[in-house]
Amino acid sequence: MSTATAERTGSHTTSDEALLELDNIGKSYGNVHALRGVNIHVRQGEVTCVLGDNGAGKSTLIKIIAGLHDYTEGTMKINGIVRRFGSPRAAQAAGIATVYQDLALAPLMSVWRNFFLGNEIRRGLGLDIEKMKQICDAELTKMGIAIPDLDRPVGGLSGGQRQCIAIARAIYFGARVIILDEPTAALGVKQSGVVLKYIVAARDAGLGVIFITHNPHHAFLVGNHFIILKLGRVVLDAHRDELTLDQLTAEMAGGQELEELSHELRGVDVDKVVDVKQGERVHVVAPSLDQEELSEVRSEEAEEEK
Repeated sequence: MSTATAERTGSHTTSDEALLELDNIGKSYGNVHALRGVNIHVRQGEVTCVLGDNGAGKSTLIKIIAGLHDYTEGTMKINGIVRRFGSPRAAQAAGIATVYQDLALAPLMSVWRNFFLGNEIRRGLGLDIEKMKQICDAELTKMGIAIPDLDRPVGGLSGGQRQCIAIARAIYFGARVIILDEPTAALGVKQSGVVLKYIVAARDAGLGVIFITHNPHHAFLVGNHFIILKLGRVVLDAHRDELTLDQLTAEMAGGQELEELSHELRGVDVDKVVDVKQGERVHVVAPSLDQEELSEVRSEEAEEEK
């Protein structure tokens, strides 16, 4: 389960069904390899969850798909056509929308102004405010969001409501693939639940959803397909019917590495409490490592520097 699946069979694998295909994608910054050999297929009406710790390569992956950065290896296809995006505008024109953690919402502006930010509807020399309010209200209602006062500043809404406005906006402006960058990271349990419901709503509307998260519990609640990145490589590629939440959590937590760490710390007395008298100097004794352990540490450091 801890190795990437090279080729999938059955109804989940046909490349013709994929809205977005990343084949052997890599990104290098000089001698630093941020991504290597990443394969991801995003399909219509499916939630693809990409998990990983800080430094795993999630942000680089988002930037490539969203048109902020170009890839240096592999190919990216949209509806079967190889594409390279020169800007986020080009990615948006191809039907890819990204909802970042900071949401790109202006907190002091109203709900309807944020909904149409950068895409305002004009009438003569001014803005068609009534039409924008009507469309905004209708689109939010479709997503199940009830905001009675659309003139209310977005900054006064809950984090879950702001996320949902950003999702509804992306859908209205033609997104076929929507990337959600850690949408539940700064939210409480109830607000996270609201956002997860709208992720399901986006999936049911026929979008391909890429859910970037470090929370395996949130991912497993809504995900159809799971990718785990570590140090720029795919270490897990599995469909929902191929793993359990416990397996996903274990892989996310380190899998075999966590087992090895538990083995190394098996002699530690976790119940031990040491009393230190006031004014007494504390002496920390560094743990001793044998040659094999030193070699493993150096190998890991060298791998991270690549």
